[in-house]
Amino acid sequence: MKNIRITVEYDGTSFAGWQRQSGTIVTVQGVIEVALGTILQENISLAAAGRTDKGVHAKAQTANFFTASLMEPSRIVHSLNSLLPKTVRISHPAEVDAGFHSRHSAREREYRYFLLEEPSALYGRFAGCSFGKLDFAIMQQMAALMVGTHDFSAFSKEDRDNPGRICRVINCKWYRYKHFLVLRISADRFLRSMVRYLVDAMIDAGKGSLSIEEFSRMLESGVMTSQLNPAFPGGLFLWKVRY
Repeated sequence: MKNIRITVEYDGTSFAGWQRQSGTIVTVQGVIEVALGTILQENISLAAAGRTDKGVHAKAQTANFFTASLMEPSRIVHSLNSLLPKTVRISHPAEVDAGFHSRHSAREREYRYFLLEEPSALYGRFAGCSFGKLDFAIMQQMAALMVGTHDFSAFSKEDRDNPGRICRVINCKWYRYKHFLVLRISADRFLRSMVRYLVDAMIDAGKGSLSIEEFSRMLESGVMTSQLNPAFPGGLFLWKVRY
């Protein structure tokens, strides 16, 4: 059996997230596994570095799968891209050690969130919107508070498959890029919808409706004391995975 590692880029707009689901629900994992099954004539199960939510995109998701096929990885990927929808592209195929696992072997994952302050017909598909000017300095202060090891229970949805709530944030900061405010955040792991909840909290702070003190209390206590909702999924990208 060969263990094949691939990089997956996708526009998540029309998908119900990464993870395979039962029935006719269309997911990124699901369409890739079906295409691989057609090419290799095997039942293929993909492992991935991150299970992105519905509507979330990936610039460089990492996945791997085992196959008994003798087909070269580059040929598998060539065939795969011919079968997949244009919103999913596969690249950088490589045979890796049998012990490699896209999720468990990862040391660090990086997400980026793109945010507009005013609605845009051209850019709105791939960015959230605050519908008004934000206090960039306050948002930057809040981003800095996240660096380190914290219980992020207050900023996530329940996930029965991933009960631990402690994450080590390695880097977190905002920067300006063309029309966007962009949050760059990397950590050893992320909870379900964690980045989107944090973005919503920082938007509230940027509008003056959430204080840094209250945010700090939620971060320290793990209890959501201010009503938050996950930010628009289309603004979020799984940007890079480091091993």
